[in-house]
Amino acid sequence: MRLPPIAPMLATPGSLPPAAEDTRWAYETKQDGQRAVVYLPGDGSVTLRARSGEDITAAYPELHALGGALGTTPAVLDGEILALDARGRADFQLLQSRMGLAHAPGRAARRAAEVPAHLVLFDVMHLGGSPLLPVRYARRRRQLEELDLAGPSWSTPAAIVGHGVQALRATREHGLEGLVCKRLDSVYEAGVRSRAWIKIRNMRSEDVVVGGWLPGRGRLTGLPGAVLVGQRAAGTLRYVGGVGTGWSEGERLRLAELLRDAATDVCPFTPVPPVAGAHWVRPLLVGEVRYSTRTRAGMLRQPSWLRLRTDLTPEQSSADLPDDSV
Repeated sequence: MRLPPIAPMLATPGSLPPAAEDTRWAYETKQDGQRAVVYLPGDGSVTLRARSGEDITAAYPELHALGGALGTTPAVLDGEILALDARGRADFQLLQSRMGLAHAPGRAARRAAEVPAHLVLFDVMHLGGSPLLPVRYARRRRQLEELDLAGPSWSTPAAIVGHGVQALRATREHGLEGLVCKRLDSVYEAGVRSRAWIKIRNMRSEDVVVGGWLPGRGRLTGLPGAVLVGQRAAGTLRYVGGVGTGWSEGERLRLAELLRDAATDVCPFTPVPPVAGAHWVRPLLVGEVRYSTRTRAGMLRQPSWLRLRTDLTPEQSSADLPDDSV
């Protein structure tokens, strides 16, 4: 059967729905992977398309067996492709080694043996020849669960109706990326970033020591476009990333003055990070940053600036790398 192309529905960043509306929403774990629309024409084949519409089927050979999971029933499903770490949690850094191999099936097969992918399914947009886009989420979800799609490389995690506060707390306690809130009466808005789906990303905050900066461009010429930050590990200051967002105009101007006063020709990080165009400063300034997760090498993902900690010296701060990042 020829299936219609469907662009995935997107969630809007936000917060939990009001408590009075809690039972009108379902809550799903926010996954840290690659979005995929799954086309099952009912002939034993499968096509995976990324959010961009690119055919990525060849990049994930372990998912090809999904083509026969529904027999001759055609379907279009929505999901996320993950790579799991040793603790069973999604690790985007691991997944990056699998992405971009759609035109290199030999390399994809070798990487699949080393870093297996897992597909989690959370919606159905077309089933048995019938479009489900105008059908409410609650009914679509029931139909998806009735398909009983659980296999060696794919699964259908549960959604919880109500109990949003507890669901969000659980994602934080288990170190998961966050939560997606979906209104039970919402239709599937293909290609739309909708308020009917709300995504909440769990963010962490820590102290860091500023060791350098990169000059801004355009209207930021002469000002820091990003600061280079580190944390202590084994008696040295280790580079953990660049932070380029989170300042007001006044805060950026103030930071520029402090960075100029602390200028040095000596890089304070060990080892010296390969950052082109960096200006080094003596490691005197402490800041607090917010970030989503760390890479396995200890680098901060999606960091943003919270505040300058003028109340702390580097020695007084808690700017230390966690043990498992050293």
